[in-house]
Amino acid sequence: MNFRWLNAVLWGNSVALSWMWGLGLFFSVQMTFMFGLQGLLLFAVPNALGLMLFGFLTQRVAQTHSGGQESLAIFFDKFSKPFRLILYLYQIVALALTVFALVKYLFVPLNLATGPLFSLYLCLLVFVILVAGCLFGEEFGIQKIKLSHAMLGGLLVACVAAILFGLNPLVPTGLQWSEPFPKLWTGPTLLGYAIPLVIGLLVGPWLDLQHWQRAIQIHREKTSIRASYFFGGSIFFLMLLFHGCLALWVMTEEGQPLAAQPGLDGFMYAHDLVTQYFTKAFKPGSVMPLAYFSFLAICALTTLDSGYVALKWFLEKNVEKSENMLISLIPKQILGSPIPTFLIVGLVTLIGIWAKLELEYFMVFYASFFVGYAALAIARCFVPNSQNPLPQIRMFSMASLSLVIFAFGYLNGQTSLLILGAVLPLVYVIWLVFNADLLRVVTEKAGEVIEAASEIPAIRAITKTATVITGSDVVAPQDGHAFGGHFEDKWFVYSSIASYSDTNSVGNVYFGMYAMFVGKARELFFNKAMPDFDLKTTHFYILTRSFEHKFVREAREFDTITVKIRVSDFNRKFCTLEHQIFGSENELLGKGKQSLLFVSAKDYSLLDIPSEVYTAFMKYL
Repeated sequence: MNFRWLNAVLWGNSVALSWMWGLGLFFSVQMTFMFGLQGLLLFAVPNALGLMLFGFLTQRVAQTHSGGQESLAIFFDKFSKPFRLILYLYQIVALALTVFALVKYLFVPLNLATGPLFSLYLCLLVFVILVAGCLFGEEFGIQKIKLSHAMLGGLLVACVAAILFGLNPLVPTGLQWSEPFPKLWTGPTLLGYAIPLVIGLLVGPWLDLQHWQRAIQIHREKTSIRASYFFGGSIFFLMLLFHGCLALWVMTEEGQPLAAQPGLDGFMYAHDLVTQYFTKAFKPGSVMPLAYFSFLAICALTTLDSGYVALKWFLEKNVEKSENMLISLIPKQILGSPIPTFLIVGLVTLIGIWAKLELEYFMVFYASFFVGYAALAIARCFVPNSQNPLPQIRMFSMASLSLVIFAFGYLNGQTSLLILGAVLPLVYVIWLVFNADLLRVVTEKAGEVIEAASEIPAIRAITKTATVITGSDVVAPQDGHAFGGHFEDKWFVYSSIASYSDTNSVGNVYFGMYAMFVGKARELFFNKAMPDFDLKTTHFYILTRSFEHKFVREAREFDTITVKIRVSDFNRKFCTLEHQIFGSENELLGKGKQSLLFVSAKDYSLLDIPSEVYTAFMKYL
């Protein structure tokens, strides 16, 4: 038991350090500059609570799903599938934000990159930061990262202690509740920040790969996720409080924000005021600047190495499972490596520095664009009806709209637009989930009513009369090819009539027959697509690798069964066919997919997709 508590504390320390990225480091200073201690607490409290809630709720997810110590990992594999791109983009923006903030608010004020070679020095500086993150991430995997972070956390405590004893900054008279410099800040009001910060920070961890990987590993080690994230949120809160109070003390000592400079939008920014103070107030060689700069470097490094480990875990897993043809053309060592992603992060950082952007321009994504996806992710963990296919286009459109609204509100200091940009995606997700639930209830109740009504003798007689099809009613199609199916755009369509032999004892079409219907349609599709295929002379066979089908409605004797099938995807080895089955009234009976593989006709060895199949199938993709 003692070991588990110690393990929870170690993981809590790692959680806090990995979450102390550019947002926590420098925006805490800016919030203090804008609104004093109330602004700092407005930022710190929901940030810490967001971590604790993530740990509390993921513990519940792990306990309510089967799989033992792997229950959370199994759940995440299914849960993350529709969110893969958003999870990846979230990680890119988070890492780019961290590197950008460290360079702009630490190294640039130190004048490490000046003169005509500024761009070259800047590129080298960004490269060194990224390499450090890759090196530590490669050296310490998820099993050992809590130990490396424990060592770095010890160094961080030493740095904080040196600053506290050297400056004695946390003097009560130095803490100011409201704005220290009300005339300098002319941007959005505190209310304009309050609601977006609360929403964005509370749901933020749910799209962070680093936290999901940690929660899964913590559960595997039979340690409480809830306790680990409680410790993590508490440590993180203290770190934010320290940095914000240090900024308040510096502003009180100096009487003005040393580094407050107007940005592109005309607002005053002071993210690096503490850096400026330690640069100018101490002589070269003093231990105080070294302690503060080391504090910043440790916080950034523990985010970058965590990002490297999480990306490597996420990319390798998804590349291994992917059957996309284009992905199969690129070596898996490249696609599964975080290094290309880190290069993208470096490029985004350089563009941001050269464009003279501010930290807030990155943060706008977390207050608006990602909010809807994070809220839907939470709903899919706990609300059963939210498991419907993710409406990707609608979600992206809403996220983009909220991003534009929020950005416009920020640049113009419009509080109402800031709130709208943050709340709109949340409201949309609530409506999306509620609408799906209402549709599910109506469908279930309608099915119950129809089933109950069918037992009334009069209605049963009417429906029986209406559905009986006599031999004279069945007319042969005018087009002879219709007997073998036909194409509708990319779909191959084949229809047949269910008969007595297709049903079970209660008159419903037997569940196994749907696979038979699909199988027949598939063979007819092959015959249409590859009319010259001959089993006697072929050098390859087509075999079924897997088959999936989801049953939606039932069919009965003499119902018309229409199967639609098409090529949905293929890579170098495997081809995926998608199918849909419809009834007499064009109602969806079921849908699914199957994966095909190709083997040699001589020895049944696995082959790449034959060129004949590529040629035949490509036009139907």
